[in-house]
Formats: sequence, C-alpha cells, structure tokens
Amino acid sequence: MPETRILQAIDDDMKDAVREATALLRAGEIVALPTETVYGLAADALNPSAVAKVFAAKERPSFDPLIVHIASRGDLKKVAIVPAEIAETVAKLTATFWPGPLTIILPKHPDIPDLVTSGLPTVAVRQSAHPVFRAINKELDRPIAAPSANRFGRISPTSASAVMKELGGRIPLIIDAGACAEGVESTIISIEPRDGKKPVFRLHRAGPITKEQLQEFGKVEKVKEKTGDLPHAPGQLPSHYAPLTPFILLENPEDFKPEPGKKYGLISYRGEDDSPYVNLHDWETVESLSPGSGKLAEAAIRLFFVMRLMDEAGLDAIIAEPVSETGLGVAIMDRLRRAAG
Repeated sequence: MPETRILQAIDDDMKDAVREATALLRAGEIVALPTETVYGLAADALNPSAVAKVFAAKERPSFDPLIVHIASRGDLKKVAIVPAEIAETVAKLTATFWPGPLTIILPKHPDIPDLVTSGLPTVAVRQSAHPVFRAINKELDRPIAAPSANRFGRISPTSASAVMKELGGRIPLIIDAGACAEGVESTIISIEPRDGKKPVFRLHRAGPITKEQLQEFGKVEKVKEKTGDLPHAPGQLPSHYAPLTPFILLENPEDFKPEPGKKYGLISYRGEDDSPYVNLHDWETVESLSPGSGKLAEAAIRLFFVMRLMDEAGLDAIIAEPVSETGLGVAIMDRLRRAAG
C-alpha cells in the first residue's frame, strides 16, 4: 500500500502544492483535492487508467458516473456538446453560477472515456470555485474527474484529515487547504427545452444552488427515482453519505422507541434545551448543526463533520432531527435520508 502524504496549500505553500499535485495527475495518479463543496478524489478525466484508479480506491461501482471539472467556461466544449435548443440557457446558468457548486448534465464529447460516464451518453460537468482546485485544473490544462474523496457510500469528507481516515494508504497525496466552505455536494441538473417557454430543470441532486435560485431561469422539477434503476447522475443511490453506525432520521419525535442499554446520540438542528428532540431522551451525546442560531448555511457546512464525529463516538445508533425543507434545507434532508437509507 502506498504511503499517503498530506501537503499544505495555504498562502506560500500553494504554489508547491499545485505543482506537485499537477505532476502526479499528469503521470496518471490520483490526488485528493479541496473544492468549495467537499474534498474530491481527482484524476485526469481523459486518462481511463487514471480514472480506473479512482473507482478502485473508492471501491465505487462502475455504474455510478463521475463529475468532470473544467478550468474555465470556455473548456465546456472540450467535454460536452451543448445542443442549440438549450445553448442560451446553459450560457445564462454558467455565467451566473460558475465557478460554483452547480453541475449540469449534457451530451458528452467523444473524447470523454465511457468509464467516466458509466457508459451513459451524457456527462456531468461543473467548474469549481475553490482557488486551489482551479489552479491545479488550469495548470494541468485537462478536465478533471473528481467524485468525493471517501470510500463509496460513506460520509463525504470536508477536511484533509477526514480524507486520510477514508483513503489513507490508498492514494499518494492529499492537498490540504482547510475546511470546505459549502459542506454539501454540488446541485445537479439536466435541462429539458420547451417551445416558447422557460426550460425545465430536472433536479437530480439538491445542493448549495437552491431551487429558488434556479427558478429565475426555468421550472424546477425533482427527478423521481425508481428502486433498482441505475443512476443517471452521481450520488443517486438510495443509501449514500452513510456512517457505519446505524443512522435514523427521526421525522416524528413520538416514533422514537429506545432499546434498554443502548447508547444513542442526537444530531440536533439548533441543540436548544427546549427542543422536543433534545428533551426526548437522555442522549449519550448531542451535536448541533447550527448551535443556537438555526442557520441552514451553517448546518450544511457542519453536516458531514458532525456525522463523522457521531460515527466515531462509540454509539449504538445515531438519531437525526429533521430541518425545514426550504432553500439549503432540501439538500440537507436529501443527505440525511440517504444516510438513513
């Protein structure tokens, strides 16, 4: 097994980190990189052998496609073919939300290997806003395939130390640029044109770019998944983002039936003493997503960090309190439901 090194990419160390990560990617290796959402496991998207290492390190099934990251909006034509009927919409979306946490599914360019798209005729594309990722993407001058840097189905990492716990000994290098700013993975949409009307955006995965933000440009409809269907976008399996400890999303406090002698921990939204969830049980530990303030943006940033803390607390089960399904709350509830799946 290779030794995994962590290289700082803060201030004066950034140039060295960019140079070393780029050299490894150019040589066909895989590297964990920070993005504004979560840490990603990066490979040269045009090198099938390198992409295969991503699937192997993550133990990710080959039917689950990867997101391809580009250095600039002008690079979109290198990885995707934008149909004329949605070209104006794509231009508006990318001008507004790129660089940033919006992934768009488009017909793939022939140069993109089938392994990246799991044999699908489409490719999921975004431009990261993280300065370190962008610098490496630009220096490499090739698209980067980068799913979250964790073992398949597990909690997504929002720090270099979390990546090390997941993939230490499996990859050569982790670039450490501190904690991620958003905390949940990108929003994923596909676009369906309509004659004389605004297009329909099929929401495959909720994320930091919310339904309310997208509605300025088109009608948003959530994709209804069918059990047994193979995914058409990353992160779509019913069980995902899950800790090893049994995880229960408790949407109704009255449904909680603790077993004697078992240790339960609570993931609370605000963690306030008068919360019906906090007072429901003598919890082994309580961790709050947004301590006292109840801000969805803070809850999103802390979500995977708190889930990982609870998973390492020696509990018999983790109980999670729901949050309001508005704005970013839609993405948070999506991750909680998949963790409980």
